[in-house]
Amino acid sequence: MPLLHDQELSAAFDHAAGTYDRFTAANPGYRAGLRRSARRLRLPDRGAAPRILDLGCGTGSSTAALLSAAPRAHVTAVDASAGMLERAEAKPWPPGAVEFVHGPVEKLTEAGVRGPFDAVFAAYLFRNLSDTDGVLAAVRDLLAPAGRLAVHEYTLSGARAHRALWTGVCRGGLVPVASLRGDGRLYRHLWRSVLDFDDAPDFRARLRRAGFEDVRVLPATGWQWGIVHTFVARRGGAA
Repeated sequence: MPLLHDQELSAAFDHAAGTYDRFTAANPGYRAGLRRSARRLRLPDRGAAPRILDLGCGTGSSTAALLSAAPRAHVTAVDASAGMLERAEAKPWPPGAVEFVHGPVEKLTEAGVRGPFDAVFAAYLFRNLSDTDGVLAAVRDLLAPAGRLAVHEYTLSGARAHRALWTGVCRGGLVPVASLRGDGRLYRHLWRSVLDFDDAPDFRARLRRAGFEDVRVLPATGWQWGIVHTFVARRGGAA
């Protein structure tokens, strides 16, 4: 099955936006995992007024996780799906805490996103991109010197058992249930995009090549151990 990209993928997320939060709520540990990854940014002083860029914010679960970890931060939340962004904007947010921007992460400048940011958070984003390295370079340029990056992503450990578990979860539950809602194509993409993307050691190496330093790889807990990882890094010197 060919993967979805760009406008096709945005349209698929638009269609799924209405039920997306209910669907992810059925995933044990989904929101707790996002909060854990946001805390792993280790922003000082509970995020005393930093600027944080939330890439691929979806319906706002990652944005909420960031504000839980850094309640005094200002978050610029970007997503290419108008439907997902509409859901995010409709949620209650602290006054002045969040600015939502509609646009693909490959065109942040055109969307009016300007750095420097103290931190960037990206959840379930990079395996969906056509130009992963180009976006990583743009993210690095948007970060302040020694700014921090946290990537929360489906990146398999490389073990056959974890690949088999992921396929079993998708084919045995996610894809059939999503198909009943008319979103089977999106969740088939989810299944295949994880299998086709970097394993965790490969993505760590990709971050280093992009000019990030002190790259750490931290596993998720529960059933997602070996399937979801947090990558924490900081902007280094010249790439």
